[in-house]
Amino acid sequence: MARAPVALTIAGSDSGGGAGIQADLKTFSALGAYGASVLTAITAQNTLGVTGVFELPTDIIAAQIDAVVTDIRPDVVKTGMIASIDIIGTVAERLRHYQFRQLVVDPVMVAKSGDALLRPDAVAALREQLLPLALVATPNLPEAETILGHKIESLDAMHAAARELVRECGARAVVVKGGHLAGPPIDVFFDGSELRELTAERIETKNTHGTGCTFASAIAAYLAGGEPLPEAVRKAKSYLTEALRRAYDVGAGHGPVHHFWAWWVP
Repeated sequence: MARAPVALTIAGSDSGGGAGIQADLKTFSALGAYGASVLTAITAQNTLGVTGVFELPTDIIAAQIDAVVTDIRPDVVKTGMIASIDIIGTVAERLRHYQFRQLVVDPVMVAKSGDALLRPDAVAALREQLLPLALVATPNLPEAETILGHKIESLDAMHAAARELVRECGARAVVVKGGHLAGPPIDVFFDGSELRELTAERIETKNTHGTGCTFASAIAAYLAGGEPLPEAVRKAKSYLTEALRRAYDVGAGHGPVHHFWAWWVP
C-alpha cells in the first residue's frame, strides 16, 4: 500500500474549532494528507474572541516534535501560533535539527477578533529564526507590515514587500495576502526570481475565522501531495475561496470557513 502524504502542524489550539490546529487538521484531511500535530498553546476561544491563552512548556513542545518526526516523518511542516521568543527558539532549533526543507510559515499575530496571539517582543525572533527556514511564508498585510516595520498600502507596495521578505528576511518564497486592501483580493507570490499576482473574487461573508490557517495548511497539504510550490499556492487559494463561499454560521461572531465543502453541504 502506498504511503499517504503527511503534514505536520505546529500551532495553537482553538477551542471553537475554526482556526489553529483544528483548522489545519481539517484542511489536511479535506485535501488528502494525513495530519499530525504539535500544540504550542491552548486558547479559550470562540467566534467572538479569545478569553484565555496558556502557552505550553518548551520541553513538551520539543517532545511532541520529536515523537512525531521520529515515527511519522512529515513530508511538510506548517507553523501557526508560536507566541513567544522561547517557543520560537525551540521550534526553530528542532526544525533545523531535523533539516526540514518544506516548511510553510504562517506568521500568526492576531486572531480574527483582534486578540493578540504573538507577543510584541517575539517579532524579531520570528523574523530572524523562523522565516529563514521557510520554503514559503504567508503573511497578510498587517503581519507583513509588522515584520518589515513599515506600511504597505498599495499593490506596488505589496510587490516591494514580497521582494523584501525574501531577500532580506530569508524566506525562499512568500505570499503577501492582499485581502485587507479594497477591491478584489490580490495576493503577491515571489520566489526570489518570479513575481506573480494571484487574483480571486471577494466573497461577502462574515464567516472568515481561520482563513489564514486554512490557506497555509492547504499549501502544506498540496506540497505533501507532491505539487510544486507555485501550483500548491494556486490550488490553496482556489480551495480557500470556495471554503469562504460555502461558509455557514457557527456561533454569534466570525464563523469558520467550510473546510469540507467538497464533501457535504450544511
